[in-house]
Amino acid sequence: MAKEKIIIFGTGDIAQIANYYFDIDSNYEVVAFAVDSAYLNKDEYEGKPLVAFENIVEKYPVSGYKMFVALSYAKMNKLREKKYNEAKALGYELVNYVSSKCTYLSQFPCGDNCFIFEDNTIQPFVKIGNNVTLWSGNHIGHHSIINDHNFISSHVVISGHCTIESNCFLGVNSTLAHTVTIAKETLVGAGAVITKNTEAKGVYVAPRSVLLEKKSDLFDL
Repeated sequence: MAKEKIIIFGTGDIAQIANYYFDIDSNYEVVAFAVDSAYLNKDEYEGKPLVAFENIVEKYPVSGYKMFVALSYAKMNKLREKKYNEAKALGYELVNYVSSKCTYLSQFPCGDNCFIFEDNTIQPFVKIGNNVTLWSGNHIGHHSIINDHNFISSHVVISGHCTIESNCFLGVNSTLAHTVTIAKETLVGAGAVITKNTEAKGVYVAPRSVLLEKKSDLFDL
């Protein structure tokens, strides 16, 4: 069975990682990369053509190619959201990568341009919107909703009946209690524990680690 051909937007780490995952674990073949013309300083990336996004339709028409926007959480995911909307406006279908090693138990398929890594556990009745990244090892509890343009980093615990509004970032090892709502554009830092609804554009961080005067070789471990 022939693989469907896609173009990846981006040339950063996430684009490189996306290319790797699509190659080893998908029904898509990455045939080219694209960036905005202002950042086009070479002809190839990862051994494949690199083209200006402004000319993408001429070289790779929507009738024969699909796209994946592989950008990070910069500006609370708004840069990725912008390119997502621009690609859609050109008429491209945006594809997903959902790892074959993800435990996806929800009856509801995710939206488009989602990047769901290995070892995620997505429980029944979870709903995931468009342009969502779930890095590796997260727990998404039953009946929770993750809206559009979010980035969930690794080993995050989202309990049941939680709602993540759009353009949020959840840091490594953060935890959401049952029925919590994360308001639009909330930034939850690594290791933070959220037990109540957040405020829009709020920043929530865990207490900092403290350096003790006593040295490690003086502890009886």
